[in-house]
Parts: sequence; structure tokens; C-alpha cells
Amino acid sequence: MALLELEGVNAYYGRIQALRKVTIQVEKGEIVALIGSNGAGKTTTLRTISGLMHPNAGTIRFEGSEITHTRPSRIVELGISQSPEGRRLFPRMTVVDNLFMGAYTRTDKPGIASDMDRVFKLFPRLQERRSQIAGTLSGGEQQMLAMGRSLMARPKLLMLDEPSLGLAPILVETIFSIVREINSQGTTVLLVEQNAHKALEVAHRGYVLETGVVVQTGPGRDLLASEEVQKAYLGM
Repeated sequence: MALLELEGVNAYYGRIQALRKVTIQVEKGEIVALIGSNGAGKTTTLRTISGLMHPNAGTIRFEGSEITHTRPSRIVELGISQSPEGRRLFPRMTVVDNLFMGAYTRTDKPGIASDMDRVFKLFPRLQERRSQIAGTLSGGEQQMLAMGRSLMARPKLLMLDEPSLGLAPILVETIFSIVREINSQGTTVLLVEQNAHKALEVAHRGYVLETGVVVQTGPGRDLLASEEVQKAYLGM
């Protein structure tokens, strides 16, 4: 049984169809990448999984239970957390307060404190800036905070939407190194990335989306070697 399954999912923005019979599986312990051009349906897929929009057809299952029309707060409680594109921090709150917001569904204070320590070990820069206002952080630091906040929900599945967007190359390397570390600690990752090369380098498997349709899937290394993927997304 897959950790997450999407089967035949259709989704619309008004009259515009954004997803067309999307079928995706994420196994426990994997990093799975969704790649594709702007408007391909990558972010819509994540929004549909997290309950921020509901599909018009198809089913979504998590740990074998259907969550197709489940409310977003309940989906977080079940173990799915998302670090959104654009970070969407609370800019006037401190680093620590932003992290606590990620644990808003939890009441286990010892567990929250333990996860706060884990986040600071993953992102030492956040510990150095724990009392700093989030809106004054650099872009890379804000991305680290967005990821850390998502981890504070102690997710079984962490969804990352464009974590490297707008970052300097050296910070991109850091972010993907941390994605690997998060996964090695036992968190399954569903990764949406425009930097297809980096995404497929870290992914166990990948899916290629075009105008809301899954057009190719396979192990990350196989998609990296695919001539079609290289020409369309890797600039080769």
C-alpha cells in the first residue's frame, strides 16, 4: 500500500481544467519529484492533496484512507504538511513564533520542543536568528524557516513547493542537501521543482506533468537520462 495515492484526479479553476486524470503514487520513505513547465499543474496537484481545492473527479488516499474531500486542517493532523511556494511566512513574527505556528494542531509539549531542536539542528542559521523578525531574514533563511515550520507538524509526508525558487546557487545546494537529510531521518517527501535537474538528482522517482497530464514517469536517474526530459526541462 502506497503512503499517498492519486487516482484519475481532475481539477478545475473555474472552467479551466488544471489536472486531467492525474495518477500518482508516493511510497513511504521516498523522495518523489513533480517536474514540468509553468502552468503544468504541479502546484495544483499539491493544493488538491492538501485540501485547499477539491477535485471534480478521482480519488486521493493517504495510508489507505480516502481524503479526497477532507478539510485542510484534518489533512495536517493526518500527517501531510506543505511548505508553499513563496514561503508565506508570518513576516512580523519571530523565527520561533513562526515555528510554533507549524505545530498549531499539536498539544504534546515535549514533542514540540524535541521537534524545535530537530529544526535547529537541520537549520543552524535559524537557531542563530531565533528571535529575529521573519520578514527581515534573507531569502534563503526564509526558505529554511518555511521548511522548518512545515516540519513542526511532524509530517509523515512533507510537500515542498519550489524550495529553491529565487535562491543563489550555493543556497540551492544547501536546500537540496537538507531535503536529503530530512528524508534520511524518515520523512517522505513530495517535491515540486522548476530546477528539474536538481530535483531528479535527489528523487527516487519522478513524474513529468504537461498541461495537467502525467506524460512520463520513472526513477529519477532514468528521467535525468531521458532525451525528451533533457531537451524540455534540462536545457540540454
